[in-house]
Amino acid sequence: MIRVYPCLSLHNILGVLATCFNNSASSCESPPAAKLPAWLFVLFYSVVIPVHMPGPRGKTKAKKPKPIVNIHSVTRVPSEEFIGLVDDIEGAEGWNTRVKVLCEFLQLPDLSRRSGLKKVHANFNEVYHNIDDVYVANITNEKITGAIIGIYTKMCADAILRDKLFQKGLVSKITPLIKIPSTRYLALRALTTVTHHGGVDIRKEISLESPSLLKIIQENPDDPRAAEMAISTMAHAIGAAINQEDSPAQKYIKAANIKMLIPVVIGFMRKPGVTIQLLHHGLELLTHPVLHCWSECKASAPLQNLLVACLRSADLTVRVSALGGLLRLEALSSEEDQRQFDPHKLMAAIERRFPDHLVDILSDYGTMRCDTYLTMASTADNQKAMMKCAQDKDLYSLGLKLAELITRTEFSIAEGGFQMQDPRTGKIEINRDIGLPFIMWSDALPHCARAIRAKGRPGEEDLADMITAKFFIIRSRIPDAIEAAKRGLQRNPKFAYFYYVITLGKDHYEGLRFAKKGLKCPKMTPFVRFGLLHRAVELAGGLGVCRIQESSPGDRKYDEGVAFLMSAMEDAKVYAMEAPPDARHMKNVLYWYICLTLTIKGPETPADLQELQVAFEKLGYADEFSILLGTIPPKTQLRLTQQNIVKRYPTAVEEWKDLVARFDEVMMDERPISLEKAEDDLAAWLDDLHLDQGEEGECQPQRCSHPRVSPNTVALYRCSWCGNPSAALRKCSGCEKARYCDGGCQKSHWSEHKVTCRT
Repeated sequence: MIRVYPCLSLHNILGVLATCFNNSASSCESPPAAKLPAWLFVLFYSVVIPVHMPGPRGKTKAKKPKPIVNIHSVTRVPSEEFIGLVDDIEGAEGWNTRVKVLCEFLQLPDLSRRSGLKKVHANFNEVYHNIDDVYVANITNEKITGAIIGIYTKMCADAILRDKLFQKGLVSKITPLIKIPSTRYLALRALTTVTHHGGVDIRKEISLESPSLLKIIQENPDDPRAAEMAISTMAHAIGAAINQEDSPAQKYIKAANIKMLIPVVIGFMRKPGVTIQLLHHGLELLTHPVLHCWSECKASAPLQNLLVACLRSADLTVRVSALGGLLRLEALSSEEDQRQFDPHKLMAAIERRFPDHLVDILSDYGTMRCDTYLTMASTADNQKAMMKCAQDKDLYSLGLKLAELITRTEFSIAEGGFQMQDPRTGKIEINRDIGLPFIMWSDALPHCARAIRAKGRPGEEDLADMITAKFFIIRSRIPDAIEAAKRGLQRNPKFAYFYYVITLGKDHYEGLRFAKKGLKCPKMTPFVRFGLLHRAVELAGGLGVCRIQESSPGDRKYDEGVAFLMSAMEDAKVYAMEAPPDARHMKNVLYWYICLTLTIKGPETPADLQELQVAFEKLGYADEFSILLGTIPPKTQLRLTQQNIVKRYPTAVEEWKDLVARFDEVMMDERPISLEKAEDDLAAWLDDLHLDQGEEGECQPQRCSHPRVSPNTVALYRCSWCGNPSAALRKCSGCEKARYCDGGCQKSHWSEHKVTCRT
């Protein structure tokens, strides 16, 4: 740092500097400012720091810092030391040669080797300043600045160097070169590389350059190479910026300019001869804004039709990506599912009588097995039990009756209270002095649970925990309900209702695991069984779509996602065939069944959807039952998604069949999943004790290969006892073929497995 003494004026300092620069002592007395090069003035004002003398004048208010000078707007004369470099760069052909020339000039280590990058690490500040000196001195030389960007791009292969360069303003050095024809491809390739390998923060920053990238595509409609790199960059960058659960910052949405983005990207995807990479990145890019920019996306019929048509691709990755986009499209504009039950509406519907065709459907299934009958009968039984308790004050007997009702149907414990007529007013009011420790009927549950525990009879403690869990569910205290259920399972791991309660939690992975294990319990009521099936469908379906979108083919997560989807479709099929036709969750399960059938079977599904006619018919009946019972089917996310797909399917398939066929023409890797490799990967995964804590760090880049994937090997990822789909299964040490969630599943399966196990 140059220290400026108070006795020296600016004129004196310039004289000294000019003397040093021109090697002429005579210029010290009266330095002609015009002879000083422009870069020296910049150097002077950026390095020389005035020192204030102590005293009153030194206490003046600090001035606001001047804005940083844009180095691209300052004209510089290259220094003599770079003249030879300029000549060598001008004589070099191609960017690789220019980068090599510049690396030799700067005496940089081999950046293509790990050892070279380590040397850059050890001397980063010196290396960066040497490169930046060349950049600043030759800012108007496109070939030199382009070669420097090439060097920075090579450094970005290292995550730490990439982050350091990002902090130094790498993006601001790349983006101006995009507008220059001679450096456009180099700059776009650099931006693509940095974005693809960058973390979330870098990708978000690059997403702000989307307007420039869109402009490049629009101004060069016949340049598929530039469009491919621009779309690839935006796919990764915009995804990090706006494809998240929380609402993104408005600046990212504004930069994405969805109204312009959609037609520009779709227009290029329609062009003949574009690469498979452009198609995949285009589809990925179009699915990013569907959640937080759903209104703009819904206004685009071509976008929705494209996503629907992609459900017929031969590539499972494409199909799942399309389904995920269609699901997110409806997320923020949908309604919550029905969660309350009104017994008065049920009674009114029964008094009006059901239409004959619905009566026939109930009769064919078995009227007394249907939800409508069971709910009505349970409501009446609940009321009788409460009236009996009001007379005998026997909370223990009431608890046993409530335990029976809880496993009979979802809304068996109806809310109510003991009523009496006020002798003075004649009004019906709640009787608060009946001699019981509760007023409202649902408040009886914890008292009944305590009464059962007080008896201390063998096997009845499970009933007490079940009643406690049900009370917490009614009060929407799901974590407390799950805690009670887990306590019960520690005592009795074959009590199915406890598994059902745990499936209601926020941990979907745990919920799916307990749903599949619960279905293996030896005894359970139809309500509990169908409740577990319903939860297994919803949880596995959602997890499967997420897992596949978050991973790449060949990854363990990807294979696990395939297993989830297959599990969900199988359970949905069982539910649709065996559950009561008036079951409350029949609609949701059928929504999943229709969406999953189209996604998993892909092009094997007939374009006229005749294969799904039975499901459509059942769905129509389920809607009729719902309306008859006083509830208009809510516009849930699944309902809207299924309706959108079915409505658009024939038209979309015809409109986009040529593009979908091009998705399937070229695959970057058509090798099927290897069972042996999957087993080896699984063993390595299980041996890595740190993996569970190691996946929550910085968002890492995903591979951009989109191979053809068949779900034929998903049996490898199913528990041999409960069928739970998971990559984290433990092998039987005897045969090394059977796989289990844990010791409990292995123990339960042993009576069957010991026949085939070689031990």
